[in-house]
Amino acid sequence: MNLVINESQPLWEYLRYAEKPVVLYGMGDGALKILAVCRQYGIPIAGIFASDEFVRGHSFEGYPVESLAQIEERLGDFIVLLCFGVDYDSMLERIAELSRHHETYAPDIPVFGSDLFTPEYFREHQAEFEQVYGLLADDESRQIYADLLAYKLSGKLEYLYRHMGSREEDFGSILTPGPGSVYVDLGAYDGDTVEEFIRHCPDYGWIWALEPDPKNFRKLQAAAGELPRTTLVPKGSYSGEGELTFSARGGRNSALAESGKKLRPVELTSVDALLQGNRADYIKMDVEGVERETLLGCRETIARWKPQLSVAAYHRTGDLWELPLLVRKLGPDYRLYLRRHKYVPAWEIILYAV
Repeated sequence: MNLVINESQPLWEYLRYAEKPVVLYGMGDGALKILAVCRQYGIPIAGIFASDEFVRGHSFEGYPVESLAQIEERLGDFIVLLCFGVDYDSMLERIAELSRHHETYAPDIPVFGSDLFTPEYFREHQAEFEQVYGLLADDESRQIYADLLAYKLSGKLEYLYRHMGSREEDFGSILTPGPGSVYVDLGAYDGDTVEEFIRHCPDYGWIWALEPDPKNFRKLQAAAGELPRTTLVPKGSYSGEGELTFSARGGRNSALAESGKKLRPVELTSVDALLQGNRADYIKMDVEGVERETLLGCRETIARWKPQLSVAAYHRTGDLWELPLLVRKLGPDYRLYLRRHKYVPAWEIILYAV
């Protein structure tokens, strides 16, 4: 099985020499990151537009925020760079419709870290990418993997719209929790994934749910505080016990951070320290860029119990090779599957180990 990527021209090099003007769709952190990369590559930005309901006569980074109609009237044809993430159908259809009228890309920008997925980065780690490709357990995983790498180089939406699954589909087909299962939810947010687990495993044995963000933890308590056989823990997961700085944003993107706004210390623990040798059957981790450290904190639990794993593999550029190889190192008998759930850009990439 050979890994073949059907793209050769990276998006940033293409934009550098594009004849059509380049505009950004959206504001916020994503737009700031994409603006920075465009400056790095010498790509001029001709304007910024937002959905009509967000156009209020204001500006962003010195650009007046226009509507799509205003941009079309001013520029005619242009290239659109999406600068936000979305998973709901009406907006995904709006983006698809936009792409039918204007050349549209969703640049791959890491949620955490500064490494861009460039041809140089791919060549540097090609052996690891090919190794992971060979370890994947089914054709669907391998197709998703190849399409993701092609997307990361090209920014083309077609590679994302090919794979729009859901975790609901993954239960039963990959994940198989049974009666008495012990579930560890790392990054439990507001309790939605606890609720999801219970739907598929109502006769569970025990639930451990960790959430470090205080606002999210209050939501978790409201949703799951009265559940039987459940322990809620207001800590972050890591390779061991300790304390680090945390950016509390009150949403799914709350994360460990060295700088930024709303910083506060957060207490950390590892799965091994939490369970003290006790059983885990299924561990889900979506821990905003510290999946590697969290896996290292599961090493004893994995070696002893071989729990099924669901690992978010999209926060850092290296996640698509580092995390699968680490999982196989910790559990050499694991079968690895890759799935991508509904989202633009390439977020919600899930590595399963069973």
